[in-house]
Amino acid sequence: MAQKISLSRLKLTDFRNYTGLTLPLSPHHIVLTGENGSGKTNLMEAVSFLSPGRGLRRAPYADVTRVGAQDGFSVFAVLDGMQGEVEMGTGTAGSEDGQSRRLRLNGTPAKTIDELLDHLRVLWLTPSMDGLFTGPAGDRRRFLDRLVLSLDPDHGRRASDFERAMRSRNKLLCEPSPDPVWLDGIEQQMAGLGVAMALARTEMLGLLTALIADSRADGGFPKASLALTGFLDGETERFAFDLEEEYQARLRSGRWRDAAAGRTLEGPHRADLLIRHQEKDIEAERCSTGEQKALLVGLVLAHARLVANMTGAAPILLLDEIAAHLDAGRRAALFDLVDDLGGQAFMTGTDRAMFAALGDRARCFTVANGTIREED
Repeated sequence: MAQKISLSRLKLTDFRNYTGLTLPLSPHHIVLTGENGSGKTNLMEAVSFLSPGRGLRRAPYADVTRVGAQDGFSVFAVLDGMQGEVEMGTGTAGSEDGQSRRLRLNGTPAKTIDELLDHLRVLWLTPSMDGLFTGPAGDRRRFLDRLVLSLDPDHGRRASDFERAMRSRNKLLCEPSPDPVWLDGIEQQMAGLGVAMALARTEMLGLLTALIADSRADGGFPKASLALTGFLDGETERFAFDLEEEYQARLRSGRWRDAAAGRTLEGPHRADLLIRHQEKDIEAERCSTGEQKALLVGLVLAHARLVANMTGAAPILLLDEIAAHLDAGRRAALFDLVDDLGGQAFMTGTDRAMFAALGDRARCFTVANGTIREED
């Protein structure tokens, strides 16, 4: 059984609409209810900052800091984590430019934000993700890379290094006579990073596909079929060295085409995640809105199970407005599935009655205008 990871304390300073908040917690699931705009999602966003990246809203750090604050924001948590109890603090407060995010673990500065992954994994499902299947490919790539990052902590660094190298190449190609030696060096770097990204994505989807195939569809949440397209299609079974050489050759031969386009036209940044409804054998974008929601919930829960299986520790789940469009039976099934994962989940909604099926497995809090109180 996966190790249970849970927060026992959360403290916010100048975070969104919270001037200051200290919230004692327990291993129970946490239900946050209140009117729209009261600050429920802000609390979940704060928890999402206990993972690398810009949180579940992907907001600039300046937008996260409370309006009128003299410094940046801070999020402090006490966690029963993968390496035991740990105190972690992160945010922009005290940074020289007020925009750089820092991390302290047990009062000691961490070298990188990625050290958070040594202690926990945080996964989320938000209403903004409801358009994942019908939106642009970039949204699906970001979703896919979050899935990979939860299993491969180096994936984020590879992706950012690739983007940096690609920008350098694009800039060089805009020059009248770009230096071919410089281009060769940059393209060699892009080839190594790009192929590593593609292989990590492919490996993660293979693991997730196998887990989905071995599990039964619970609670009316259908199974998804997953595939990648747009870069090295059907070629990832070959040796990485051969793939790198081929991609580097494609970059070299495509320089003038890319120069004319003003961007690099081939690479992992052009990949797309294809998702199908298994039982109906149709593309997810052709499903009804309700079916798309069910597919997305099932996919996120399957990924959470995969993370628990691979790391030995259940992830913390952030499920924003999760019960809004589910009937009572499907809500009860969802809560059972979430509880069976063995981790702690934070859930939001406007009506506490929607979470009645959780019973004593959850602690319920009412959120209003930057304040929070526990309900009986």
